[in-house]
Amino acid sequence: MSTNGRHRAGRLFGVGLGPGDPELVTLKARRVIEAAQVVAYPCARHGRSVARRIAAPYLREDQLEIALSFPVTTEQTDHPGGYEGALRDFYDESAAELASHLDHGRDVAVLCEGDPFFYGSYMYLHERLDTRYETEVIPGVTSFSAAAAAAGKPLVKRDDVFAVLPGTLAPELLAERLRMADAAVVLKLGRTFEGVCGAAEQAGVVERAIYVERASSPEQRVSALREVEGEVPYMSLVLVPTLNGAKTDRPPGEGQVTVVGLGPAGPEWLTPEAQAALAAAEELVGYGPYLARVPERNGQARHASDNRNENERARAALELAAAGKRVAVVSSGDPGIFAMAAAVLEVVDEEGGAFAQTAVRVVPGLSAMQAAAARVGAPLGHDFCVVSLSDQLKPWEIIERRLEAAGAADLVLALYNPASRTRRAQLERARAVLLGHRCEETPVVVARDVGGPDESITVTTLAGFDAESVDMRTLLVIGSSTTRVIEGEAGSRQVYTPRRYPG
Repeated sequence: MSTNGRHRAGRLFGVGLGPGDPELVTLKARRVIEAAQVVAYPCARHGRSVARRIAAPYLREDQLEIALSFPVTTEQTDHPGGYEGALRDFYDESAAELASHLDHGRDVAVLCEGDPFFYGSYMYLHERLDTRYETEVIPGVTSFSAAAAAAGKPLVKRDDVFAVLPGTLAPELLAERLRMADAAVVLKLGRTFEGVCGAAEQAGVVERAIYVERASSPEQRVSALREVEGEVPYMSLVLVPTLNGAKTDRPPGEGQVTVVGLGPAGPEWLTPEAQAALAAAEELVGYGPYLARVPERNGQARHASDNRNENERARAALELAAAGKRVAVVSSGDPGIFAMAAAVLEVVDEEGGAFAQTAVRVVPGLSAMQAAAARVGAPLGHDFCVVSLSDQLKPWEIIERRLEAAGAADLVLALYNPASRTRRAQLERARAVLLGHRCEETPVVVARDVGGPDESITVTTLAGFDAESVDMRTLLVIGSSTTRVIEGEAGSRQVYTPRRYPG
């Protein structure tokens, strides 16, 4: 309630009528409508008003009615400010008309479909009049609440994130927002419907999306989104209910494995596509500490394992998918770089059978080398290569041959798995190989636990970096002959490799 204005002769009410059924008008809204001397409502050029139809059972014959005829977005206007200018003038003129009644001591109820402060037209009158008159807003049942009830689908559960999105967003942005949310509603359809359908397909939510038209009214229509064709009215919406706790009735063989890159550390490096894949999964499989980075959801099963059992983890995920489950295999960084995507595909290739019929999808993630490079500038700004120093799955002779080739080719190197508790000598041997092709002052970035609580970034040299401080949580970026270090204030250092190579 606002009472800070000087004029108190009449009171202004923004009255939410709910989605369409007069029986969904609240008791308070009905009382205000019945008591008001003046009732104003939006209407189209032809004079019909959905808001008035909803409120009709509660109107008195002696009330003064004001039909507020809106400029229509599809009409041409000769207003010098275009449609926005015409709409601005409309609200100014409507507010002035309502003010004349308020000044004469008449209470004015402005009817609004749904809720006045939820995409409601009343809010623009409120902004113009609230500082001058006593105002009160009567909330109403929203259209998406009525639509969910009509569809018989719970929208959100427990810790779900629910998004309310306008269909007027660009389809690419709408798809991104749909991927990020656990559940969503898309409003403002009509001419936007084709783009909304495309966004739902792109976001991977179309299978559970529900179209609801004129919820709670006699013309109500509920349908699967994919079954709707042609033009749709503005008074319609798309529901994307939660998957949280949903059961699957797919037969064996129709499951899917999605290998999801979590990025190198916190949630700020998790992509919207990865978020959507994790939310849609029924089963989560992964190394325990990586699984711990994924928020728990009701109805999802988790299968944690030791980091050394990659093939067993991949096989377990494929077995779940073969039984009809949606499975997400989590992987730190990017799953296609020394990680679980290759492990899953190796098992599919080697074992075949039912696994050969299982769909495998890979969702990329921000890699550790990208995160490390960004911390210091652009050391990967020119040609580079990526090598793992682990010789558990390949002989050291192959690693050394590749280091020789990269050194001779003058490539920047990103070195993964540089050392562990049992592998200490290999890093010194790698340094010796590269010193055969690079000067001792070649810049080296030692990046440990990038994005994590123990992050440390050191810019040093090929001859000077401390091999004893390197472990499996460390990534090394070793520059080429052209890599440069920029000395900044207070000892800051930026590293980059120029885009142009000397002729």
